[in-house]
Amino acid sequence: MIILDSSALAALADGHERLHRLVDSALRSPFQHLLVPVLCLVEAEVKDEGTAHAILSLPSVEFEPLDASTAVMVATMVRDGFGGQDLAHVIATSLPTPVRPLQHLILTARPGLYPPGIHTVDIEDPRLAP
Repeated sequence: MIILDSSALAALADGHERLHRLVDSALRSPFQHLLVPVLCLVEAEVKDEGTAHAILSLPSVEFEPLDASTAVMVATMVRDGFGGQDLAHVIATSLPTPVRPLQHLILTARPGLYPPGIHTVDIEDPRLAP
């Protein structure tokens, strides 16, 4: 699973070529899924009106809801200084769970914001080229 944070969503809505190719590839693959934590969608829309509609129109993107237990985890991370609510929701979504037992990769334009141990790839990474 690949997770898109709010910075990746903003880039995608602005027409970032590598991200669009990744979305197209995910659409054709039964194995590759793109996941967006809903608080990232909120943050991207707050910063740039229309971003959420652009992301919602993509057929290969799934959305991670904010349930009660994740909300508590997000609140704790924000209070403990891990960043804003969107960043905390991405981190929480990337961590292993009984349903998804592996840590997931986060695509971001801001890899330096994430703490050590969280797997990120910069959206400008040349490995994302086709």
